[in-house]
Amino acid sequence: MTLKLRVLAAVLSLAVLALAAVSQQMASTAPTTPSASSTPPTSGPRAEFLNELKGEEGKFIALAEAVPSDKYPWRPADGVRSISEVFLHVAAANYNLPKLIGTPPPAGFKPQGFDKSATDKAKVIEILKDSFNHLRVAVMNMPDSDLEKQLDWFGGKNTERGILLFIMRHMGEHLGQSIAYARIEGIVPPWTEEQQREQKKPQEKPKQ
Repeated sequence: MTLKLRVLAAVLSLAVLALAAVSQQMASTAPTTPSASSTPPTSGPRAEFLNELKGEEGKFIALAEAVPSDKYPWRPADGVRSISEVFLHVAAANYNLPKLIGTPPPAGFKPQGFDKSATDKAKVIEILKDSFNHLRVAVMNMPDSDLEKQLDWFGGKNTERGILLFIMRHMGEHLGQSIAYARIEGIVPPWTEEQQREQKKPQEKPKQ
């Protein structure tokens, strides 16, 4: 092997080692979602919650994908959350609130300022998807026997079932906010757009 080829081989080897090190570092710092220790419930409050969660998640992700990347920093007024900040506020709740039902947030997660931690569209959507998965697994791992468990809640008491209701109410509030933001910017929610397309299709005449 010539000297030139030996140098080239050495450079390529170093590049491969450097890429492996970077990949390992990225993997070690990525948020980790706990694995589900049980199969999804088929009935009862947790099953109902997970069914509603699927619908809310689908709408949030569809809307996040429909909003152009240059609109993510948009906010209707000073001091009000931007489009990306609303999505990340929901993600923060998905990571943080499950600690009340027994699943802690990912290692290194800090709720303060989390809604300002990213503005890149692809990154925000990735975080949003991961946070919904975190919440889903937390509810799957929650025993039905814990639903009536009492815990302290804003100076009073609440049950873990009540926490699930609060999570869904909070999520619905910010989905409505995100829809309003999108409408202001001339973006039709994808599920509404689909309904409108279906309504415009010619109706089939009944067979004689």
